[in-house]
Amino acid sequence: MPMNRSQFPKELENDLNAVWSAQERDYPLDWPKIFDKKNSTRAFEEQVLRVGLNVAPIKSEGAAIAEGEGGEFWTARYTHVTVALMFSLTQEALEDNQYSSLGAFYTGELMRALREAEEIAAANVFNEATSTTIGDGVTLLSTSHPLWAGGTYSNTLSVAADLSESALEDTCIQVMNAVNDRGLPMPLMPKNIIIGNANAFSVHRILNSVQRVGTSDNDTNAIRSMGLFSGEPINLRRLTDTDAWFVKTDAPMGLQFFTRKALEKGGQEDFRTGNYEYKARKRWSVGVTNPRAVFGSMGA
Repeated sequence: MPMNRSQFPKELENDLNAVWSAQERDYPLDWPKIFDKKNSTRAFEEQVLRVGLNVAPIKSEGAAIAEGEGGEFWTARYTHVTVALMFSLTQEALEDNQYSSLGAFYTGELMRALREAEEIAAANVFNEATSTTIGDGVTLLSTSHPLWAGGTYSNTLSVAADLSESALEDTCIQVMNAVNDRGLPMPLMPKNIIIGNANAFSVHRILNSVQRVGTSDNDTNAIRSMGLFSGEPINLRRLTDTDAWFVKTDAPMGLQFFTRKALEKGGQEDFRTGNYEYKARKRWSVGVTNPRAVFGSMGA
């Protein structure tokens, strides 16, 4: 249904002082700070975990060399979605508007709407970190991620905790104790803390205080002095759980955003009605393959 003059009655008058719009300036996108950007040419993308070899054993004199073997474990699939929206305006609404171009305004709103869809989908990777299953068969934050060699590993605290200096230290220890799918130690380090607005001030104090945070002790703030985080904190504004916080690591094949079709946009005038129509469309997928890319807690 096209928007018509009845929806903009005041803008048909020529003696208004001003027209105020709910369209505010856009925040910079959050998701490119967190996800690796990749392109796709297929209906979906799959990434399979290939397991390497075990520790080389000692060879006895004259004995045959032991033979190692690996294989594929589990697969992560990224199925692209199509996000699209359009609007239309009657010819009369465009002709009689006295203050601004309705077409230009709603074209900007169209772009904002598509940006918002990306931001929400990316944030939901974290919002659903304990409710949506990923490629290895458990949720993103789990105490029981499976290992090829048997057993499990955890990328969350055994007892959920709100963000604090001690909870963050425990999580950093988990990161540094990470193992590969053979159960062998792997070099993994924290890069960024991902938090919502509610934790923005707390994380600043934790990362920047010279001494221990919120105590009368004169101990060194180890997180700061050791320089554990190589990147700045990332404020994920669409994080719905105010207690949730995450540590992004330098694990490969982690958080990923695939673009299948970049922004397509266009407009036309309908010959029969004179109404102006405009549309915009994108195709993409977002998710995580390697859960070692994210450690954290949904809060106490």
